[in-house]
Formats: sequence, C-alpha cells, structure tokens
Amino acid sequence: MAESKQVTTPAARIGVLSVQGGFAEHVAMLEQLGADVIAVRRAEHLEGLDGLVIPGGESTTISRLLVLSNMVEPIQQAIAEGLPTFGTCAGLIMLADEVLDTRPDAQSFHSLDISVRRNAFGRQVDSFETQLDFIGIDSPVHAVFIRAPKVVEVGSGVHTLATVPDGTVVAVREGNVLGCSFHPELTDDTRVHEYFLDIVRENQRTY
Repeated sequence: MAESKQVTTPAARIGVLSVQGGFAEHVAMLEQLGADVIAVRRAEHLEGLDGLVIPGGESTTISRLLVLSNMVEPIQQAIAEGLPTFGTCAGLIMLADEVLDTRPDAQSFHSLDISVRRNAFGRQVDSFETQLDFIGIDSPVHAVFIRAPKVVEVGSGVHTLATVPDGTVVAVREGNVLGCSFHPELTDDTRVHEYFLDIVRENQRTY
C-alpha cells in the first residue's frame, strides 16, 4: 500500500533530540516530509523550534545525558510553554509524569499525565510488529514494538489514540504532546509523523 507523504510547511523547524538512541531514523523521515530538521544536543538548540521529537533508545541513559548537559529543565519548560513534542518508546517514557520500574535518579519531563512501565512488552527477543487503528489516521498504521513501554494509567486530560488487542494503551495525546510506545520511524508509513506535523502547524510558534 502506498503511504501518504504530505509535505510540511518550509517554516516548520523540527528538533530531534540527538543524545542517544534512534534519532537518525526520525531525522530521515521528517526530512522526507519536508521539515527543516535540527539535531538537538544542547539547550541552545531549542531556540527557534516549532516542534521537538524525542526518539527511542534507553530512557535512563537519555536521562543521565540530559542531566549532565543541563537540558532537563530547558526541555521541560519549552514543552510546558506549548512546544509541540512527540516521543516514541523511550521518548514516551521521558514525557510521562510517572515512570514505573526505573532508576531512582532517572528524570522525566512530566509533560504527559500518564504512568508508564518500562520494557513492559518484554525483552528484545519479544519484539513484534502489528497493524494498529490510530484515531485521526484513516487506516491502520504499521507499528514496530521493541522493548516497548506500556501506558498503565491515563489522566483525565489525555486522549488515547491507539491500543493493542488486549486493551493496553500504546499512543496518547495531551494538548500539543504526542507519545507512542512503538517506532513509526522504523517503517515506511509516514502518517504518524504527519499527524505530529499537523499539530505543529496548528500550534506553530517560535521558541
């Protein structure tokens, strides 16, 4: 099935947090969609962004690196001020208000009113792919789960966008913040990224 490749506005500058994990695949997909992509490795790279993507990887490692580079508070503040943000897998964990089964010193941005459990779908050998109905996208999206977290609790202001057959929540949105347990960047289906770019266009502002 041919997938849509909608082009975003030239003015949309999307930062991809690039300290650890699978940031390169997000960069490639966003560039394919016409976004002006910036690698975010220091706090000053947040300036002028219209959106931010937090990729998969190892959430405690991402947390540690962000603490060392004094980036936790600037990112949290930018999101709180309305910067559209999209997190996948470890990125979802970083956005969550509560993270279960993590290190006591691990940080998160407290930007989504959800509780998540790390690696809840199992280890690397338990990785799987499936088709998911995704609210706002007109046909199922191809989803890749790799050591993925589960959303175990959703706050009243959070909208559930996708679940797996047992009812587990795997994609959510709260305001300008989007998160999913799976890796849309590892497929040729661009529509979840397009969904995020629609949020960016709707809320475009300069930081």
